Amino acid sequence: MTAQPYRERPSALPGALLWCGSNPVDGMQTVLPDGCMDLIYANGKLIVAGPDTHAHRVPVRSADRCLALRFAPGQAPGVLGARADELRDTRVDLGALWPDKAVRQARELVQLHGARGLETIARQRFSGSDPFAGAVLELAAGGAPVARIAAETGYGPRQLNRRCAAVFGYGAKTLARILRLRRGLALVAEGAPLAEVAVRSGYADQAHFSRDARALTGLPPSRLVR
Repeated sequence: MTAQPYRERPSALPGALLWCGSNPVDGMQTVLPDGCMDLIYANGKLIVAGPDTHAHRVPVRSADRCLALRFAPGQAPGVLGARADELRDTRVDLGALWPDKAVRQARELVQLHGARGLETIARQRFSGSDPFAGAVLELAAGGAPVARIAAETGYGPRQLNRRCAAVFGYGAKTLARILRLRRGLALVAEGAPLAEVAVRSGYADQAHFSRDARALTGLPPSRLVR
């Protein structure tokens, strides 16, 4: 794998992204919560990055080369065969989830075909989009309260949270907070003033946006975008 800066492109797997990249120098990288899970090939290993509830500081080396498939929120459990909440805030070797033979075959696919190999691995196990995950994701992304999500999906609040935990890694309220933060940071990156960002993203005001950003990541919005 040749050295190249971070890049991403849509995957053939619905809603997923392929990304790759390297690091110019040794250091630490901040990974923000985004509601997603990743299957990462790095240094000859396949690693699963679970759904995050907070920012992670990850050590990186200039020699590292990464190639990865970022699943759409709620998509990875059906491919990996594991509940999302069992992988929450973790980074685990694929061998902890799959038999040795399956891991070896998957690694060979990536070594031979790169990004297409990652897609092949996922598509071999992908049984189709989960209607529940799609409905919850659409409502949560639109800022719907938990009560409305429960009503429209036909679950009681506790049942909804249990189902969301298995699919997304956490309950509907946490998912909505993370998606709202991502909307806000995208607008900040575009240059929108923080007060405007807060209103457009669904926060009560700029202070609410800053508090929530710090609670989820430990950093203010301006630092997160940089």
